[in-house]
Amino acid sequence: MRADARKNRDHLLAVAGTVIAEQGVDASLRDIARKADVGLATLLRHFPTREALLEALLHTSFDELTAKADELETSSSPEDALVSWLRDCVAWTTEYRGVTVLMAAAIEDTESALHASCVTLRAAGTRLLARAQAAGMARTDIDGTDLFALIAALAWLGDQPSLASRADRLFEVVASAILTR
Repeated sequence: MRADARKNRDHLLAVAGTVIAEQGVDASLRDIARKADVGLATLLRHFPTREALLEALLHTSFDELTAKADELETSSSPEDALVSWLRDCVAWTTEYRGVTVLMAAAIEDTESALHASCVTLRAAGTRLLARAQAAGMARTDIDGTDLFALIAALAWLGDQPSLASRADRLFEVVASAILTR
C-alpha cells in the first residue's frame, strides 16, 4: 500500500474509532467520512462494508486479547487467568456500544469480516476455561460458547445506563458462578 493511502486509511480508522466509541457500532458511515474530511466513496474504497471497517478497527484489540490469554495461560493460576481474561474482554467490549451484538452474529456467519477474529477470541477463552476445568477450578457444564455469551451479557449491562452501576458487582456474581472454589 502506498504511504499516502496508508496514512488516509490510518486516519479513517482513528476517526472511526472516536465516532464509534461515542455513538456505537451503528454510527453513520457518512458521519465518519465527514468527520475524517473525506467523501463517503473514499471511506468505502478503503472499507467496502461496515463490518470491514469494524474488523480493521477491532483487529488489534482481538489480537491483544488473544495474546493476553496466551500470556495468562503460562503466568497465572487457571482460576486467575480465566477471571482476568474475562474481565479484560468485558471491559474491552464496553468501549464500543453494540459490538457484542455484531460479534455474536459474526461467530455464526462464516462470511462475516469479523468471523475469524471472533472465532479466534472464543478459542482463546475456551482454552482458559478448559484449563480451569481440568484443574477443578471451574464448573464443567459450560463451554467456550457459553463463556462468549456471558461476555456479551456482561457487556450489555455496561451499555445500559440504568444498569451500568451494577456491572462490576454482577461480573463478580457471574465469575463466582463459573468458578468452583
